Amino acid sequence: MSASTVRIGLVYPELLGTYGDRGNAVVLVDRLRWRGIDAELVEVAVRTPLPGDLDVYVIGGGEDAAQLAALDELRPQVDRLQAALERDVPVFAVCAGFQLLGSTISLAGRRDPVDGLGLYHGHTAPTGSRWVGEALLEVDLEGVGPVGGFENHGASTTLGPDERPFGRIRHPVGDDRTDGVVRGSLVGTYLHGPVLARNPGLADHVLRRVVGDLGPIDDDLAAELHRVRLDALR
Repeated sequence: MSASTVRIGLVYPELLGTYGDRGNAVVLVDRLRWRGIDAELVEVAVRTPLPGDLDVYVIGGGEDAAQLAALDELRPQVDRLQAALERDVPVFAVCAGFQLLGSTISLAGRRDPVDGLGLYHGHTAPTGSRWVGEALLEVDLEGVGPVGGFENHGASTTLGPDERPFGRIRHPVGDDRTDGVVRGSLVGTYLHGPVLARNPGLADHVLRRVVGDLGPIDDDLAAELHRVRLDALR
């Protein structure tokens, strides 16, 4: 981390920002600033080098074509993300961003799978079903609690046997799927919302990996939104 400013990187927002996932990076910046900690949003545009010295990397969602374009851009630079994870730098990825970090991706209309970046062991493939709507996850991360968000995807990611899912679906009732992945400082999920705006405990979990203990926020409206949405889902 910089001696004075926490740098939150938003990777390829022009490709991976279909569902407002840019808001995840904005939330991380704001929740630091509200506590008097200097922070800045660093937008990493397509066809520019991926900085190797960011304090957090945020990757959003997008359609298949945008996902493939982002993969082509990131593939020759994957060592920078790998090095960041080895230094315990948080990488937070949503939907297509989560998928492209895995081992392989099968796409509709393509016979052969596409190699992902291989930062976790998992294969993504279409299932013939589409999940659209509110979801509630049981998450085993200290200080996070239940996580709510909105999912809209027609593919599913099957993790390797040594990988740990981010959470298990508790709503819709009777849905026995798991969601996402947690591997060291990497967190991936299918949930939009933006999910960090709706789950301030999760946002602070990411930030604690960077700055350590965090003090409370006065009049935290995000915490109230979280409670209201969880009550509605329950």
